[in-house]
Amino acid sequence: MSGGRVERRLAAILAADVAGYSRLMEGDEEGTLAALRAIRRELGDPKIAEHRGRIVKTTGDGLLVEFGSVVDAVRYAVEVQRAMAARNADIPTAQRIEFRIGIHQGDIIVEDGDIFGDGVNLAARLEGLADPGGICVSGRVHADVAGKLDVGFEDLGEQQVKNISRPVRAFRAQLGTSKAAAETTPALALPDKPSLAVLPFQNMTGDPEQEYFVDGMVEEITTAIARLPWLFVIARNSAFTYKGKAVDVKQVAQELGVRYVLEGSVRKAGNRVRITGQLIDTTTGAHIWADRFDGALDDIFELQDQVASNVAGAIEPKLRQSEIELASRKPTANLTAYDLYLRALAQSYRYTEEGFAEAVVLARQALAIDPSYAPAAAMVGFCRGQQWVLGWGALSADEVAEACRLARQALEAERDDAETIGRAAWTLFRLANEVAMAPAALDRALALNPNAAHAWLIRGHIHASRNEPEAAIEAVERARRLSPFDPLAFWYALNIALAHLYARRFEQAIEWADRALHEQPRIVTAMLLKVVANAHLGHLDEARAELSRTLDIAPRSTIAGFRAYAGFLAPEVLELWVTGYRLAGLPE
Repeated sequence: MSGGRVERRLAAILAADVAGYSRLMEGDEEGTLAALRAIRRELGDPKIAEHRGRIVKTTGDGLLVEFGSVVDAVRYAVEVQRAMAARNADIPTAQRIEFRIGIHQGDIIVEDGDIFGDGVNLAARLEGLADPGGICVSGRVHADVAGKLDVGFEDLGEQQVKNISRPVRAFRAQLGTSKAAAETTPALALPDKPSLAVLPFQNMTGDPEQEYFVDGMVEEITTAIARLPWLFVIARNSAFTYKGKAVDVKQVAQELGVRYVLEGSVRKAGNRVRITGQLIDTTTGAHIWADRFDGALDDIFELQDQVASNVAGAIEPKLRQSEIELASRKPTANLTAYDLYLRALAQSYRYTEEGFAEAVVLARQALAIDPSYAPAAAMVGFCRGQQWVLGWGALSADEVAEACRLARQALEAERDDAETIGRAAWTLFRLANEVAMAPAALDRALALNPNAAHAWLIRGHIHASRNEPEAAIEAVERARRLSPFDPLAFWYALNIALAHLYARRFEQAIEWADRALHEQPRIVTAMLLKVVANAHLGHLDEARAELSRTLDIAPRSTIAGFRAYAGFLAPEVLELWVTGYRLAGLPE
């Protein structure tokens, strides 16, 4: 490395990439490359030259450009994005090439024609915040172009971005509106909890007679989602004011004061319809969830119910995950009880001893802020119960008492949230042997919200534990249909394995236990299940080998310890475990 002086200068840095590049290449590699070359030849390069920019480097789907003037950089970006919107007007959405652009002004290091430094990194992070076809700029850029260009900007506030320690003030260019128009339409403030609007779906059947079916289905979806008490859902009448209009979801979100928008369409072929839906985080433009449903119009009400149930069940874990990611990026000093609960939820999803311990700490912090916050109260008991069940050491009498007290507090305080009721009921079922109260609480929760996947899962677990294996499998399969991409998918497999074990279908029990262990290799319950199933099959070598692996993780496991916490099990189920343990050689 030479000892020469490093060359630095102030510059406007523009980073761009192609949204959905991998998908486009997979669909038509040669066509995508040809289209990109044409865009650069006809639009990109001439515009860069016109606005006195310098291309620093290109990648397959990306571009880094340096400008001497912030105004030139933003003007170039606006003109390119508007030109691309016009080019894409007649192209199907899935085939459109759309750019995301981020712009920052800062000090850069120049070396061999390339540029480096925080300014470059920030431009790349702002590009990641931009929507397909959109522009995101830093606060410094926004301040410098204010009043100089006829384009409006939306203030996104402080954003925590990857590998940048300090929050970044970001603004989104409103390309469809002028600066004056944008400033006269203030956005509604977002409510305290996650907010969502279900927009009218597009009727693309070509049959006006199907309009009532499409509208009825959207109404059913809205009703199903509104049963989730932790969501703020816009009423159907307000959302339907956008029916028949070409809408910009970001503008709709501002006008309704929501973060998330669910939109979709319905197509028809003969007597069958295809319904597509997508959930969008309008602050980032990210598609959180998308799916399609096919069905026959023979019984339109049954089809409406099925789609509504599937949509509500599928998007709930996606919304939770999105909210968890938001909470994880929030500065610690600004955390609310809700944020702390979401962080605790993320820790519990790890399904490790350390994860559950950290979740208890976070849930207690949430209760310190809001002692009546039922989800946090239920979380403490749930995590304590998992620590006990998974063999990570016996709980003290005080810890068991605290877990049960908080679970009862959650049940008394919460009458609508099926997830909270489910966790509290599970805790009391497992730690207090409440074999009658727990299923009654879950039945009440599921009557209020039949789309609550985790409540169905816990209901299935209780069915299995009470030696009702077929009812257990039915409940867990319903949960799996409602939430096919759930972060707790391994728990679904485990409970189906338990049901097969109690039905004495030992080979199937082992198969499902292996599925659970594939997703979460240190689930002690699944490992012990394999010990018992193999023992009952007479495969004692396999049983003992599995027991040895289990004792490496949970060395304090004994038959007496199992009996101490297994009072919730039906007597014949308890003896099935004990007999298998003895055959395999688990210490008394």
